[in-house]
This record gives sequence, structure tokens and C-alpha cells, in this order.
Amino acid sequence: MALINRISRLFKADFHAVLDRIEEPEQLLRQAIREMDDELTAGEQRIRQCMHEQQSLLTRKAELSEKLAEIESELDLCFASQKDDLARGLVRRKLEGQRLLKRLSSRESTNEKFLSDQRGRLDENRAALESLKQKAEIFAARPPVDGDTGIDDTTWLARELSVGEDEIEVAFLREQNARRSS
Repeated sequence: MALINRISRLFKADFHAVLDRIEEPEQLLRQAIREMDDELTAGEQRIRQCMHEQQSLLTRKAELSEKLAEIESELDLCFASQKDDLARGLVRRKLEGQRLLKRLSSRESTNEKFLSDQRGRLDENRAALESLKQKAEIFAARPPVDGDTGIDDTTWLARELSVGEDEIEVAFLREQNARRSS
């Protein structure tokens, strides 16, 4: 059984090596960049739609607030004229308007949260895309070596060029201290 497992692993490894040689890393990298670019465009479109909806909500809330103020003044007039039946209808409209205003406010806050999240993701994706584009430029500028697919070098290069959050924080503190002492 162990012999069959080892032979199976050997065939799988050889098959994966053949696939690695068939695939062109530059083409795969370009396709990944195109897909990321398309996703950024779709994200920007979602943000624009949400911003448009947010503006519509704000406009609707302002109109509703004006209408509620009108109803309030009409209620004053009805109570002063002792028109209770008319006042009841206005009270119904006022309550409906207040409920709608509450729902619009809730929707606005939900949209605002969504916008904030989407903008954060969009910024992260832009940074990742820019990093990938830089890596692609470096990869494209590298002269090909005979018999070398460049996969190991690309992996090494990606690890070498990536900057961690802790490195950013330490560099930020150094810059901050340098500016304080100046």
C-alpha cells in the first residue's frame, strides 16, 4: 500500500511540474491584474450607486421634515379652531411621517456604514493592485534564464517586496521621532 501511495504522489508531482511549465507566469499575472482592475471598477460603481442612494435619502428626509413641520402648524390651527376630526387625520399623517423618517434614518446609517466599509476595501484593493502591478513590472523587466520558469524567483521576490504592518509601524515611529527631535 505504501508503495502505491508513493508512486501516486510521484505521478501527481510530475503532473504538477508539467502544468507549471505549461502555464506562463507572465500571462497569469496579467490576467490577475485585469481581474483585480475589473473588481475595482465594480467596487467603484457600487460606491457611486450607494452615494446616489444616500443623497436621495437625505433629500427625502429633508422633504419629510418640512412636511412634518407643515403638519405641526396645521395641527395648531385645527386645535385652535376645535376641529378634532381634522386634527385626528393630521395626527395619523404625522405618525406615519415620523415612522417613515425613522426608517429613512435607519437606512441612511446602514448606507453610511456600507459606504465606509466599501471605501476601506476599495483602498485596500487599490494598494494590493498597485503592489501587484509593481511586482509585474519587476517580473517583466527580469531577463529570462534558459530553462528557468522564474516561479521560484517570483515567489522569493514577492516575499522580499512585501512590507508587513509591524515594519510600517516601526518606520512610522522612527519618522515621528526624527521630526520631533528636529
